[in-house]
This record gives sequence, C-alpha cells and structure tokens, in this order.
Amino acid sequence: MKIRVINPNTTATMTATIVTAAKAVASPGTEIIGITSSAGAVSIECHYDEAMSIVGLAEAIRDGERDHTDAYIIACFGDPGLLAARELTRAPVLGIAEAAMHAASFLATGFSVVTTLERTRIIAEHLLRNYGMEHHCRRVRAIDLPVLELENPKSNARQMILQECERALSEDKSAAIVLGCAGMADLVDWLSEKLQVPVIDGVTAGVKFAEALVGLKLGTSKRGDLAFPPHKPYKGMIADLAPNSILGK
Repeated sequence: MKIRVINPNTTATMTATIVTAAKAVASPGTEIIGITSSAGAVSIECHYDEAMSIVGLAEAIRDGERDHTDAYIIACFGDPGLLAARELTRAPVLGIAEAAMHAASFLATGFSVVTTLERTRIIAEHLLRNYGMEHHCRRVRAIDLPVLELENPKSNARQMILQECERALSEDKSAAIVLGCAGMADLVDWLSEKLQVPVIDGVTAGVKFAEALVGLKLGTSKRGDLAFPPHKPYKGMIADLAPNSILGK
C-alpha cells in the first residue's frame, strides 16, 4: 500500500518531521511517501496561504495518480484543498484536522485543540463547524507562535504547548487534546506522558484511517460533487493544471 503524505508548505524540514511520525505508525507493507509542495508558502498561516497551496497540492495528486498511490494525507491542520484533492482521485484523501477530530471524538466526550497562531485558531473553528464537531470540541486554543518557530529550539514552543494543554484540561474540562499543526507531530509521546490523556496528532491518525479505508476497498465517490472535474482549458500560470492535464485524459 502506498500512502502519499503531502506537506502543502515548502519547508522540507517540516516534511521530515511529518514523515517520521507517519512511518512510526504505518503497518508493515505500507509505504509512506513524503512530499514537500513544489509551490506555495514556507508555512501556511492564513486563508491566502491555503489558497496558494492548492497549486502544489494538485501537482502532488497528479504525480501520485501516475504512481498508483492508494491514499493521500494532506498534512496541514487547515486541510487546505481537501475537497479539490478528492475530486482528482478515486483514492481516499484525508485531511489531518478532520482525521484528528474524529479520532478524538472516539476517545473522549470533549476535546480541546491547541494550535499555533490566533488567526489559525479561527480557521480551526470554521473546520469544526464544517465537520459537525462543535459539540465535541470544548475550545480551540492558540499559543500565538508562528509555525516555523516550532522548529526553533530557542522559541520554547514545547513548553508553551504543554502549558496550553494543561490549561485546556483544567479550564475547558476536556479529556483529550488535538494538536492543531502537523509540525507538532513529534510531540505526541512526550505530551501524552506529561498529560496522561489521549493526545491526537492528525498525521498519525490519518495514516491509520487511510490504511483502514484502503483495506476496506473504499475510495472517494465519483458521484455528485466529488466527481472528476469537468474538462476545460485553464489560462495563465495554472494552464498546465487544467483537469485534462491533471487527470491525464
């Protein structure tokens, strides 16, 4: 089984963190293929970053289809381009926010999300509503630290995340924590030991859900709004990403 784990930003070191986490939980026989986006921002922290990331995401899906990929994971907590990506393939495509929220709802009657910037906290709240998770999530919290600072040892990000998680358990009365950034994937074991509650990272949850869907021989429905995009010409910088080029038809 081939699972492409796509980092929609262009920072290769973050992709390495994501892939390490994914490989740690993958079953024998599952090949994890890490992809760093070829186009877009170095980090995704706003609606504009998300919109621009879809170009690189579409290219990664196109390449995956040529390589007979079995499932895809979009490794950014904003789940950018998720529905567009699902249109481009019959394979399952999972966003890490959706995967993490569903996993948390299986494990606790209430969870909190701990993310990076305040503006991405608002984006996460939009996702909660879209995914019908408002009744499960007690609160979305932000440490108000830029995403790339997670990789800076001098930023004290680890302690900031731990303290925010502790406040979530105490103030929100939550019983599980969802980590709201793919760049936090390497903190799960450490936080779980410190907090003694389920700590869910969407990258690893996405891998296991993807394996299950492929094992069940289930893929993205091509009836209705997730059908393949209609063929039409595109102009300008994205001319090569017209549906007939992406889908090879």
